[in-house]
Amino acid sequence: MGSLPDPGELTQPPPSFDDFQRQASLMTSCTLLWKELSDHFNTLEQDLIKKSDELKAKVEALSQETQQSLNALDSRESSISRSISIAYETLEQATNMSISFSGDGAEAEVDDSEGLLMKLRGFCRRMAAKEFWTFVTSRKKELELFRSELPKALSSCVDPPLFVLEAISEVFPVASSASNSYDLGWACVLLLESLIPVMVDPVLGKERMLVTPSIKGKAEEIAEAWKKSLEERGGIENVKTPDVHTFLQHLVTFGVVKEADVDLYRKLVVASAWRKQMPKLAVSLGLGDKMPDMIEELIGRGQQVDAVHFTYEVGLADKFPPVPLLKAFLKDAKKTATSILEDPNNSGRASHMAAKKEQSAIRAVLKCIEEYKLEAEFPPQDLKKRLEQLEKVKIEKKKPASPAAKRTRASTGGPMPPAKAVRSTNAYVSSFPSPPTYVRSPPSHTQYSPAAVPAYPAVPGIYGHGSRSPSYVYSPEAPPPAIVGSYPVSPVSFPAYGGYSNGMAAAYQQAYY
Repeated sequence: MGSLPDPGELTQPPPSFDDFQRQASLMTSCTLLWKELSDHFNTLEQDLIKKSDELKAKVEALSQETQQSLNALDSRESSISRSISIAYETLEQATNMSISFSGDGAEAEVDDSEGLLMKLRGFCRRMAAKEFWTFVTSRKKELELFRSELPKALSSCVDPPLFVLEAISEVFPVASSASNSYDLGWACVLLLESLIPVMVDPVLGKERMLVTPSIKGKAEEIAEAWKKSLEERGGIENVKTPDVHTFLQHLVTFGVVKEADVDLYRKLVVASAWRKQMPKLAVSLGLGDKMPDMIEELIGRGQQVDAVHFTYEVGLADKFPPVPLLKAFLKDAKKTATSILEDPNNSGRASHMAAKKEQSAIRAVLKCIEEYKLEAEFPPQDLKKRLEQLEKVKIEKKKPASPAAKRTRASTGGPMPPAKAVRSTNAYVSSFPSPPTYVRSPPSHTQYSPAAVPAYPAVPGIYGHGSRSPSYVYSPEAPPPAIVGSYPVSPVSFPAYGGYSNGMAAAYQQAYY
């Protein structure tokens, strides 16, 4: 019979050290994994809490905005009856005044602001749009007075928006053959600007403009007609700036801006950026988000001064510092002036044209410095001295010759001053063939060469080229040098008014006003 095993005796061998070490490593891995998972879930929980808080804040903000919008709608709705009542009373008063108007205002003497207001109100009460237009356009010198009195006068109209549309219909959207829309663009813009305060809601103000659906539809038709005429006239490049300004102001005044035409508005604004009202019009047209690109485009086109005005309108002076832009503009103007002096096609008027270019640039920069308070960053003293120097040179060159010199020339039978001789030659531009070659006069007569003396002698050191005076200077006391042989004289051909044959004028920066 076999023996029973001892209970104290182990049935299995004890675990080895390797097994123990393996189990310890497994416990360590489980601990690390548990910690990693705990951290991960804690991070997820924190993110969820953060996003939940953000979502709650957005919901609360949306709720507040919704409540504000509802309150605004309630206010607008409750104000409709009151606004209609006020508008009806105003219309009834204007109608009664128009019916009972005897024409005294139309015959009033226009010698002050009160007389001008009576005259304008006379036209408005009678809804005499054509007479009103003729009167306004014939008194451009009183522009500032019109600007203050026109809103008061237009408020006397039975239908001010219709009255303004009829008044400007002769030149907008398409000018009639008997009118010049370029000369009358200022009047169109003036009337459209003066109409805005007349159309505001009497209760809510500018938050709601009182434009009837029929007038708004008519304004949209006019805008579409102008866009069609834009294509017929050859595109944006061939449209005059006053026409562009009138169109954009028309859109803003009647609230007929279309999102689909934003690119067209952008091109029109950039093409006419030198106009003073363009930055504000650009914002009103919904181009605020496109302003950085527009400013960069203006800088690339060499219109740094216009870029500065746009920059301040939208508060981007930190992104586009104005002082470097103004200095770059002056540098470009200096280069242009130098190129004018070196251009052989402008030899007769080079000094005058270069000085005029530089003067225009300095005045534009000084105006920017004063308007935006940049004196600390860009002291204007040197620019003012330079401008005074250019103006002084211009005045000195315009001084007439002294009577003593004239008497000396008359007594000696000498020639006329070189400058006047060239002017008399240039003033006559003939289409006939060139005159025959001149033959030197006998020794008993004195003669000089006009080509030896420039028509507009340059002053040394003004443009960094030193003296441009010729070796021979005219003197009434000394006889001119002898002329050997003959010389031809060809008529000088001047370019048409408003441009130059060498294309230099196209690169000019127009003055900002």
